[in-house]
Amino acid sequence: MEVEENKDIVIGGDTVSPGEQKLLTISIDRLPTGTLIDIPVYVFNAKKPGPTVLVQAGLHGDEINGIEIVRRMLHEKRFKITKGAVIAVPILNIFGFIHFSRDVPDGKDVNRSFPGTKSGSMASRIAYHYVSEIMHQMDYGIDLHTGGSQRHNFPQIRYTIEDGESVELAKVFNAPFSFSSRLIRGSFRNAAFKMKKPTIVFEAGESMRFDDFAISEGMQGILNVLKHFKMITKIEPRYTERSTSVHIQDRKWLRAPTAGMFIPEITNGCELKKGQQMGMVTDTYAKNSKKIKAPYDGYVFCINHQAVVNQGDALFHVGR
Repeated sequence: MEVEENKDIVIGGDTVSPGEQKLLTISIDRLPTGTLIDIPVYVFNAKKPGPTVLVQAGLHGDEINGIEIVRRMLHEKRFKITKGAVIAVPILNIFGFIHFSRDVPDGKDVNRSFPGTKSGSMASRIAYHYVSEIMHQMDYGIDLHTGGSQRHNFPQIRYTIEDGESVELAKVFNAPFSFSSRLIRGSFRNAAFKMKKPTIVFEAGESMRFDDFAISEGMQGILNVLKHFKMITKIEPRYTERSTSVHIQDRKWLRAPTAGMFIPEITNGCELKKGQQMGMVTDTYAKNSKKIKAPYDGYVFCINHQAVVNQGDALFHVGR
């Protein structure tokens, strides 16, 4: 009896046959100097059939924890799969990465430009090529992000409540916190949802800063997913141990009650008690200060590390 083989993966005109692994590129654009910019794409295609999982990072160029998660997994050869395929993209937004920026040089956000157009803006063209070359071939997506604008996200998974498979995928990933997040027009996750490709978003750490705990949590979650789909047989060594993640059902931002210097007084990821003082905003003369207190029993999973704030700035993301 003939054993069924896995499907070919074709990207940029190059074919990765079952049993092969290759580094491919998607040509996007040129710098003003004429230097060609490509998106690097690693493909690991096992002989046995199974799901194709996309693991991507660097959709925002300054969110480097996700980039390091993929790099470290490549370096440690953690994508040795026995069935299915993994498409690993360390840096999607090359332009933002080389400019230490969330966006591309014209100021547009690639993660608000999906599904994109062939002749549109740079962000739109990146999205278009990504959809046509990669997204139609994936079965599941893991999108790695980092908190922006000096906001530090405690490792968390966000899923689409309307997509039952993404809910289950979030449970399998098993980050410290998980919650549903609305679909944003033009986002990668929204485009994947319309294509019926279950996708989860991992948020951890702060932009332009490495966070080893966040990186370890991301690596563990990805391996949890690969093991769930029987693409790998075991996870050894484990990066983190946890029984189950904390599911957040109700969440809100606590904002600066006035302008001044922001002094947080709690540790990110900690449990809260209603009325507990979490921090304060004070003037520079030690004359006036306003305390920030927990609105209910729950948890904090994001802290703004901006030292000087304006009234209304988001300071703590809390939930229960």
